[in-house]
Amino acid sequence: MRSPNGTYAVALVAAILAGPAVLPGAASSAEPKRIVSAFLCTDEYVFRLVQRERIAALSYLSADTHPVVSTIARQVKGIPLVRASAEQVLKLHPDLVVTYENTSVRQTQLLRAAGVRVLEVPWAQSLADVRRVTRMLGAALGASAQAAALVRQMDSALASARAEAAHPPVRTLVYEPNGYATGGGVTDEILTAVGLRNIAGHAHLTRSGTLPVEAVLTLAPELLVLNGGHEEQPARADLVLRHPALRALRGHTYVARTSLVPLLCPGPWSVNVAPDLARDAQKARVLAVRSGGP
Repeated sequence: MRSPNGTYAVALVAAILAGPAVLPGAASSAEPKRIVSAFLCTDEYVFRLVQRERIAALSYLSADTHPVVSTIARQVKGIPLVRASAEQVLKLHPDLVVTYENTSVRQTQLLRAAGVRVLEVPWAQSLADVRRVTRMLGAALGASAQAAALVRQMDSALASARAEAAHPPVRTLVYEPNGYATGGGVTDEILTAVGLRNIAGHAHLTRSGTLPVEAVLTLAPELLVLNGGHEEQPARADLVLRHPALRALRGHTYVARTSLVPLLCPGPWSVNVAPDLARDAQKARVLAVRSGGP
């Protein structure tokens, strides 16, 4: 039964008594052996940085396929999955829980109250931040070598993308389900690396932050990147990406369907979209020249 203030005191006490605890906020010099990732974007890091046997659980979103929101959705079979439940996490007796700052705040509070060490990861606003976060997590997880390798792979991919970048930059709009226009941060840096110029910043958004189809036509991008592939039964959110009005862009705009899942969580894996975007940029440049563009 829940206590009057809505806490889960009884469940927490039972969970604490069931296993050893660490003092709240105490640092552990030992390499964590039972790591729980409680958030999608830390799932991406933990799965790549540590051996599978050291992962006590990932968030359920890491394996979600309706829709796919994780780059590792097909690789996590057999790993326990958890939701935003402190009780569920405590039953796994983790020696470290990794999550992002300001996400599942109540869960983090309850875990710390139970004596569990929680590492909150800052959100990466740039590729420089990605490098710092990757190295920080590598050190915290006892996986510095793996973290350094991820950074090297990312920088190598970026160098290759820049070498093949389209010139002059292609005017680009990344249009996502429900009519959201993606831009800023890591996404814009990757777009720039492959020779794309994101024009989302010039768009007039609705109060809900979406971009109407009419505005897409007015912006007339040279490249329109639509999220994902052609699904037999698209979700309602995807319908705007199939709006018949977008046919008016034919002959002037190259329309590409590219998986943008690597961009959902900023990290070294985000550059995996670069090769597809680079090919789209070259095709858009060819079409722009044919249609009388620069």
